Order: sequence, then structure tokens, then C-alpha cells
Amino acid sequence: METRVLGETGQESTVLTFGTIALNWLEQEGANQMVELVLDHGVNHFDVAPAYGDAELKLGPKLRQYREDIFLGCKTQEREYEGAARKIDRSLDRLGVDTIDLYQIHGLEYESELDTITGDGGALEAIREARDDGKIDHIGLTSHGDPGLILDAVDRIDDLETVMFPLNPVVAGKDDGEYDYEAVLERCEAEGIGTLGIKAFAKGSWPPTDELAEADRPYANWYEPVDTPEVIRERFDFAAAQGLDTVVSPGDPKLVKMVLDAASRSEGMDEARQRALIEEARHDDSPVPEQLHH
Repeated sequence: METRVLGETGQESTVLTFGTIALNWLEQEGANQMVELVLDHGVNHFDVAPAYGDAELKLGPKLRQYREDIFLGCKTQEREYEGAARKIDRSLDRLGVDTIDLYQIHGLEYESELDTITGDGGALEAIREARDDGKIDHIGLTSHGDPGLILDAVDRIDDLETVMFPLNPVVAGKDDGEYDYEAVLERCEAEGIGTLGIKAFAKGSWPPTDELAEADRPYANWYEPVDTPEVIRERFDFAAAQGLDTVVSPGDPKLVKMVLDAASRSEGMDEARQRALIEEARHDDSPVPEQLHH
């Protein structure tokens, strides 16, 4: 599988990152088999979070077995020092490893959160301390929110090394600034910040629960995903063609094999097809970012 340099981290990540939230929906044996399948396809970048149910625990056994082959990203939704420090130690314990390669401030949505994170007693202080102590190697950020806020974070966190944000034909076709993740991509490229794309496989929001109960949804994703091999391959090729360093796989395990096949067989996408996809999706409702606002 193709690899790309992840900003200036020194890491060469596969163009597909395994979103290990998928492990949360499997028993341990199934989780082990899925990790083996992902590694067999050559994927070397894994992403996990304490918010993903038991994913850290289920990833642990194979992570420890193949630690040298896996670049490990993890996250925290804590905004203050004490919480972030606890979550780093808890994740290290649950994963059973000594070091997390990339530790990310997770799900930034509001300016006030950024103020807390970067202020005295904020989460960033704990993350930098953990880096100094050798518990983590690199600092990143994830957000489904306002691209302008992500750019503010780039301005205010001078040692930020990666950013994870949504990118798919639906948001690429929106003209409003609240969807201008292209500006984030360009800024990161200019500053040597690694880029990870999420929601590449988002089709749209699920119907209201009175039309389709959560229990009846065929996939565990919070959005409705595309789910045929042809469309998944097209969506992967589109995301990879935007210049992202790596594209994160969707959260439902039933989709992972199709995404692995798409990434393994990818031959790129020309500009004409990229423009056509954007036009086809331009008027679709996007699940990003409104659905995550609260």
C-alpha cells in the first residue's frame, strides 16, 4: 500500500489509517483477526481513543505483538490538565504499551475549548509534559468543527504536528466557510503539518429515529456511510487525491474489508472525475459538522 510522509513527524504512514473504533463492535477473537487482516494489507497507522468503547483493550494484544509495525495515534477529549494527564496514563495502561506515537486533542468544536486547552492548567500542558517524559512522541488535533477554529489552533499551538478533519465530495462542494476544510489542508501543507482525513465515506445523515430507529441502522457509524465496493473505492480515491497524508477508515467493521481493498487497489483519480463527484454531491446534506454540535 502507498505510504506518504506525515507532515514533519518523520513518520511514513500508509495512505489508509485503520480507525480502530471498529474493534469495539467485535469480540476479542474477531478483533484479533481484524487487526491481522489490516496488517496483512500493509496498513501501518492505527488510530484509537478512550471514547471508542473497549477498542483500546481489544487492540492491546495485537498491538503489543506488532508494536514495531504500528504507528499508534490516540486522543483525549479532556480540556484541562488533570483530566488529560489521567487519560494519557489510562490509555497507556489499557493498550499495554509504554509510548503513544501521536497524541491528539480530540473533537475541538468551540473557541472556548481552545482557550481552556491552551491556557494555564490546560490539557496541552499535560500533553507536552507527557512528551517530555517520553510517554508520547507527537502532538495532534482532531476536529469536525469550524475550519476557522482549526486554523486558530494551528496559530496558537506552535508544536502541533498533525490535524485530522473531514474531507469528502459533499463538504468539498459547499461554498460556505464552515465547510472550507480545503483552507485547512492548504495551511497544513504550507507548514509541514500532517493531515488525516475523516468522513471520507460519509453519505449523509441517518433518517430521523421515528423513520429509522437506531437499532435498525445497518451500520454503527453515526452517519450513513456509502457501502458498495465501487462507491467506497471512488470515495477513497477522491480523498487520497486531495493531498491528505492518510485517510481514516470508517467505524463499522463490515466496511473495513472493502476499504482495505479500495486502498490496496487505488490508482488515483483525475481532476475531471474529482470535479464531477463534487458536482454530483454539491446539493447533498452533509452530516459534517452540524450533527456533532451540541
